[in-house]
Amino acid sequence: MHQLDRYILKKFLVTFIFCMLLFTVVAVAVDISEKTDDFVQSGLTSRQLFDQYYIGFIPHIWSLLFPLFVFIAVIYFTSKMATQSEVIAILSSGTSYNRFLRPYLIGGILLALLWWVGNRYWIPKANIIRGQFQSTYLDRNDPSRFVSYTNCVNCFYLRVDTNTFIGIRDYDTTSKSARGLFLERTRQQQLVYNLRAENMQWDTLTRKWKLFRVTERDLLAVGEKVRTHDTLLLTINLRPEELRRDDYLKDKLTTPELVAHIKREELRGTEGLDTLKVERYKRTAGAFSVVLLTLIGATIASRKTRGGSGMHLALGIIIASLFIMSDRFSTVFAVKGNLPPFLAAWLPNLVFSVVAFRLYRSTPK
Repeated sequence: MHQLDRYILKKFLVTFIFCMLLFTVVAVAVDISEKTDDFVQSGLTSRQLFDQYYIGFIPHIWSLLFPLFVFIAVIYFTSKMATQSEVIAILSSGTSYNRFLRPYLIGGILLALLWWVGNRYWIPKANIIRGQFQSTYLDRNDPSRFVSYTNCVNCFYLRVDTNTFIGIRDYDTTSKSARGLFLERTRQQQLVYNLRAENMQWDTLTRKWKLFRVTERDLLAVGEKVRTHDTLLLTINLRPEELRRDDYLKDKLTTPELVAHIKREELRGTEGLDTLKVERYKRTAGAFSVVLLTLIGATIASRKTRGGSGMHLALGIIIASLFIMSDRFSTVFAVKGNLPPFLAAWLPNLVFSVVAFRLYRSTPK
């Protein structure tokens, strides 16, 4: 690594850390102003709020705005270099433009790897803290979260596997019990088994469901066979944590856990998995966005213009806004429409790769 690489990389990383810390302070200040009443009602001290909420909220903000931090950092320090004629001096010394972009590419790849690993493993751990606090103290004041379109808020109807369907009534997440249960199995689209139980309870010792006052029916070709039990241990591929409605589930799962969860729900025939699939693919596509925005920022800000840094920052903010808008639109089209989740996650990168190539071709070298 030559002196030029060390010089640009140092500016890159220092400016990035400065931008990240600055935007973090702004984000925390705005969040505090919005949630002041909820914090007061929670009765928690400032230290407790930090330990139980902001220690998870801050990494979430970093993850959400990481590509934007990188983009603004590149625009800012490269524009200052261009204004002070440093870029002209570098290129006039015989350094090619591609060679000039090398430290940007190295820095972008390093930060992309950091974001990729963090978003797959570290950020979900922080989101567990944030999600727990929000569901406990913040969501209880939001009446829209308790709207139900059925007569039973805590009822579930699930497809456990390709042939087994289960219905649970009034499930209580605290006691891990329910008032009623029915289970049906099919074979070649014909009902062959039916089970009814008045109550069910998760048995922590055997790690199975314990049913009370059970009636089993085997539907045969010439009739049915009925069996009754006072208690019965039921072994099915269903755990208590899967019966908890969690609006923050996709943010809490590490990528391997998210992939396994999607496969399990696909086997059960669960609908509405596009949101989880988009999240899965975005955790990889976002890392590529970091490198892409680094190169776009470098090609924009390396030009010396009359507007100076202000002109570069304005143009950078416009491009960043368009990128974020395209990312949100593609997500909505995947969740609400028919756009494949993989394409929705990568479409903004594909579009702005063309933009990056056009900017590179038109940049004076």
